[in-house]
Amino acid sequence: MIVIGDYDPRWPEQFEYLRQRLAPHVADLAVSIEHVGSTAVPGCAAKPIIDLDVVVAEGAVVPELISRLTGQGYRHEGDLGIPGREAFQAPSAAPEHHLYSVVAGSKPHLDHILLRDYLRQRPDEVRRYSALKVALAQRFHADRGTRRRRALWWRS
Repeated sequence: MIVIGDYDPRWPEQFEYLRQRLAPHVADLAVSIEHVGSTAVPGCAAKPIIDLDVVVAEGAVVPELISRLTGQGYRHEGDLGIPGREAFQAPSAAPEHHLYSVVAGSKPHLDHILLRDYLRQRPDEVRRYSALKVALAQRFHADRGTRRRRALWWRS
């Protein structure tokens, strides 16, 4: 079971480590590699899993990005029910993280960065959001397989 925990000040360093590992393989395709999700928000409770977006300028480069990432040991998982966002499972030897590919300015890209940036500017909302996440995690006891099961449920 993955537990929601208090903010860990090491998360930005963990993101940077992962970004530096990815950058040489995608730099010519990516506009940026963004730290997204709750671990990207100081003070926010989160699962201890870093979320990263590889942001590309246009969808035409996504097949090449998929090829390069699978060549680095990532497993392409499709959109997991969110059109315009491609998900990847991290290689087993890598620190646990969630990797996504999004097109700059697309809805999935904006969903990730606008929420992150909103919370980064509003500590009072971070506290409320964190309390809600903890309460929901305690109530529903999410586990490691939830991401895949949720995607399969949406497709059925």
